[in-house]
Amino acid sequence: MSWLQETIKSPCKKTILAATTRQQQLTKPPGSLGQLEALAIQLAGLQASEQPKIEQIAISIFVADHGIADKQVSAFPQAVTAAMIKNFAHGGAAISVLAQQLNAKLRVSNLGTVSQLDAIAGVEDNRLAAGTANFAEAPAMTEEQLQQALAIGKNHIDDATDKANADLFIGGEMGIANTTSATALACALLQKPAAELTGPGTGINRATQQHKQQVIEAALAMHQLNADQPLDCLRVVGGFEIAALTGAFIRGAQMGLPLLVDGFIASIAALTALKFQPDIAPWLILGHQSAEPGHRAVVAAMDKTPVLQLQMRLGEASGAACAVPLLQLACALHNNMATFDSANISTATI
Repeated sequence: MSWLQETIKSPCKKTILAATTRQQQLTKPPGSLGQLEALAIQLAGLQASEQPKIEQIAISIFVADHGIADKQVSAFPQAVTAAMIKNFAHGGAAISVLAQQLNAKLRVSNLGTVSQLDAIAGVEDNRLAAGTANFAEAPAMTEEQLQQALAIGKNHIDDATDKANADLFIGGEMGIANTTSATALACALLQKPAAELTGPGTGINRATQQHKQQVIEAALAMHQLNADQPLDCLRVVGGFEIAALTGAFIRGAQMGLPLLVDGFIASIAALTALKFQPDIAPWLILGHQSAEPGHRAVVAAMDKTPVLQLQMRLGEASGAACAVPLLQLACALHNNMATFDSANISTATI
């Protein structure tokens, strides 16, 4: 796993300065395009280009089941995970529709459904086990499984940069009970109580949510995790798909690929990567603010401003995908608006 220690690329300071200067010269009051200006400048620096672009988009969905589902913490059975894999492949899922609309390359990777699936066109069989172990009783993953899951995320980034020449990577996830796993991981990393971060996930009722909170509290008390060891926290209470996302975010920053982060679960993977390697921070763009209660604390810990707030909580990269057109518009405005000089407008008249 030596790749985890590779150097993180730095945004191009020269290009950031040039993009900032250009924004000040465009035919508008300074700052009047708000976050769109900041996004254009950020993307210019990440792409080391004075004309940033979002044309080639790589979306990877990592799917896995969770042993913690045995504790009845979800509104749906684990059979739904396998069914959703088929839905992704057949184009019926939200992210499938969004990817087609964005002309994005969509990849689906099965890291660990409870049931072993027959070969499905468009689905990569990377199944490490029949889901993670029940972290209420034992660590969710072995060290080998953690390394394998991280490496799968890495490989998706390598393909996105080497083969697809991607301008942007979006990572998504799906797996019944994965909000329980993600919440436990967030509690461990942020040293916050489960009562503060536990939410409804797929739509559980109040009684089940309280039970979910208690399950997380008991597991954290048993494992006594150290927030200074984020990958170990990931191994003990995380999921295969969360680990793959974490590996993808680390590798993306190493390869210099802008990373658009989805909601609650993807953000916790990004937070795990950030705790492991703080230098990845500039490469992370938060696509949206999830309606899941714990996401607010995760966003605050990452010190980022989400592009959208649409009260979404679907996961599977759907919120981040919805933010792509705004990133594209930010680039178009930055690249194509007239400057005061080119439009023969005197700033003295403004």
